[in-house]
Amino acid sequence: MSFAELFESSTPKAKKNTLGELIHGIVVKIESDFVWVDAGFKSEGQIDIAEFKNANNEVEVNVGDQVDVVLESIEDGEGRTVLSREKAKRLESWARLEKAHEDKEIVKGIVDGKVKGGFTVAIDNIRAFLPGSLVDSRSQNEQLEGKELEFLVIKLDKERNNVVVSRRAVLDEDDSVNRDEVLANLEEGKIVKGKVKNLTDYGAFVDLGAGVDGLLHITDMAWKRVKNPGEVVTVGEEIEVKVLKFEKERQRVSLGLKQLTADPWTDVDKRYPKGSEIEGVVTNIADYGCFVEIEEGVEGLVHVSEMDWTNKNVQPSSVVNIGEKVKVKVLEISEQGRRISLGLKQCKPNPWQIFSEKHAKGDKVVGKVKSITDFGIFIGLEGGIDGLVHNTDLSHDNNGEAAHKYTRGEEVTAVVLNVDPEKERISLGVKQLEEDAISKFLDAHRESIFKGTIEAVEANRITVDLGDGIKGVIRASDASSDRIDDLTTAFTVGSTVEAKKVGIDRKNGTISLSIRAKDEAEDRAAIEAIKKSNSEVEKGSNAMAEAFKNAKQ
Repeated sequence: MSFAELFESSTPKAKKNTLGELIHGIVVKIESDFVWVDAGFKSEGQIDIAEFKNANNEVEVNVGDQVDVVLESIEDGEGRTVLSREKAKRLESWARLEKAHEDKEIVKGIVDGKVKGGFTVAIDNIRAFLPGSLVDSRSQNEQLEGKELEFLVIKLDKERNNVVVSRRAVLDEDDSVNRDEVLANLEEGKIVKGKVKNLTDYGAFVDLGAGVDGLLHITDMAWKRVKNPGEVVTVGEEIEVKVLKFEKERQRVSLGLKQLTADPWTDVDKRYPKGSEIEGVVTNIADYGCFVEIEEGVEGLVHVSEMDWTNKNVQPSSVVNIGEKVKVKVLEISEQGRRISLGLKQCKPNPWQIFSEKHAKGDKVVGKVKSITDFGIFIGLEGGIDGLVHNTDLSHDNNGEAAHKYTRGEEVTAVVLNVDPEKERISLGVKQLEEDAISKFLDAHRESIFKGTIEAVEANRITVDLGDGIKGVIRASDASSDRIDDLTTAFTVGSTVEAKKVGIDRKNGTISLSIRAKDEAEDRAAIEAIKKSNSEVEKGSNAMAEAFKNAKQ
């Protein structure tokens, strides 16, 4: 037999085709850096000791142990057999994964990283991919990295080294077992336990078990105003909640937390009757006012108009601060509407009331012009309040331009005409400081019939100059006993007329006159004179007859 034939016979034929495949070997020697394994070849294989160490850096084999290895080369350039324990482990892992995939068995792995679209999972020596959509059918906000979890292998491709796993499939399978039981125990009004899964802008989702979630809406978290669900609950927190609504067919559950405590709005009008003064804390500030919490879960609104006596459009943030304790007065309260109107200024001295107590009608006051309008001027008074002098009370002339004769900051003396603390109004007058021109004229002319010169004639009115700057006005209905459709056809400017005083228009500073009333009065006087004359004649005749009768007797 030739040397070649002897060499051929010394090498088992079964070993010729084992490159890259799993074979059995015996550990024959362990050194500090290498482990020597006899796999039945001409030379022993040398394997890096790191391939035999566990996670705690401990060597897992002893001399004489049988181990599975992968044959990489019978002889390398130096005549050594090259073996790999690491590749053997991977082959073993693949074999277990293939079996788990075929049998739909659960495998365990550690989530060791986050990648685009999901996570990576270490299962033995194989790296698998966990898509985000297959993490959990109920929530994807759980912290997964570093956790050992159970998975189902849903896709396996050894050639492409591709493994896809699902945690959702495991959870859904577990949940399906208990879901019916959980749903069967749910009913409206029942108190149940759950774990907060995740938070949203509008509330929190609570895991009631077996994949059944309920929504705890932000309005049902507390009786008080809640801006952020995180103020009340946190993810992972176990809480008791009340089932408010349960739609079994759609598996929708509405939960409430505040319903576990008494409604603070019950009998709120008895605890805080209208007109009572109480203390509270400012919880929120808006452009239209501020909200004040007077007890846990009960807030009232202080409208901007109820914050300051003298400034109706004050900026709320310039008056109060969030968290500040304030004293307020209950203005209106509705238990049914869950609304309370509060007043801040009502707990401070009312400058309008103080003014009304110090000043009576007719008193003189002094102040500076604060603003000028088309209808009058506002005068600043003590206590930071204003009084209005209407155009009609600025001048007896009342030409509509009186207000514009004043300037801002000008000091003015006025008379108090009226004070209304409830409506926060003070009426003042300037013209009342002067004697009324019409009154002076009437005092000088006591008669009721006035003579004057026609100054202007319009279709429906006549203006008469009565002298001393006083004007008289005759309306069309008072111009004649007969109907005159157009006064310009019957009267001329410059002619003299006599008319009777029928009224005084102090607002416009004129005397109302009537030619018709004068004529009617003269007619009545003439009739009365005739009646009187006839009566006297009749009396005289009767006397003569009586005397004649007596004479005959």
